[in-house]
Amino acid sequence: MAAEPVEVVCAGRTDAGVHARWQVAHFDTNVTRPMRGWVMGANTELPRDVSIVWARPVPLHFHARYSAEARTYRYIILNRSTRSALAAKRATSIYKPLDHERMADAAVHLCGHYDFSAFRSSECQSKSPIRRVERLTVERQGEWVVIEVTANAYLHHMMRNIAGLLIEIGRGEAPPSWAREVLEGRDRTRGAATAPADGLYLWDVRYPDAFGLPSGRSEARSIMIPGLP
Repeated sequence: MAAEPVEVVCAGRTDAGVHARWQVAHFDTNVTRPMRGWVMGANTELPRDVSIVWARPVPLHFHARYSAEARTYRYIILNRSTRSALAAKRATSIYKPLDHERMADAAVHLCGHYDFSAFRSSECQSKSPIRRVERLTVERQGEWVVIEVTANAYLHHMMRNIAGLLIEIGRGEAPPSWAREVLEGRDRTRGAATAPADGLYLWDVRYPDAFGLPSGRSEARSIMIPGLP
């Protein structure tokens, strides 16, 4: 589409098996095309599991990763005794009943500006473990439990480790206060197992309004998957 090699820079990286609903990427090019041409043309070259939904010109100082103010992830859990064929690799199945209210109580302890060393993997290359979690919620919709986190940035496996801890608390294996104990301990070995990748989605990326970019917040706020048999 650009008639020359381009380097694509993404808003965030995800593990294998993790999904992105609202990934944002930028690249530099000397070619001028209508925005619809970039979208439709590029989509003809992409595999079926990747789709571009919009394109916009941006100023030279824009950077898909470093210009972002915050990113939102969702972790989607199917909580029932049987698996879903249609949601396979799109959600994590937990067969034991989860108490979402206990999970929500625990989530309160993780909101704020903290050292999240207890939630980073041993492979994490970040220079600082300090992150700011703006919002962390746990909601149930029938058989579905959804964990949603908005933070300025994430450590390697941070979201999946938070989900793993909240799942253990939801199973009744630890009290909600355990979340605070793990956070303050700053020791990954004292936390829960890392939750599977299947249920994790990069849900939204927030940029300053001055860039005039579309936002996932303006799109349908449904969980997407609930309702599948």
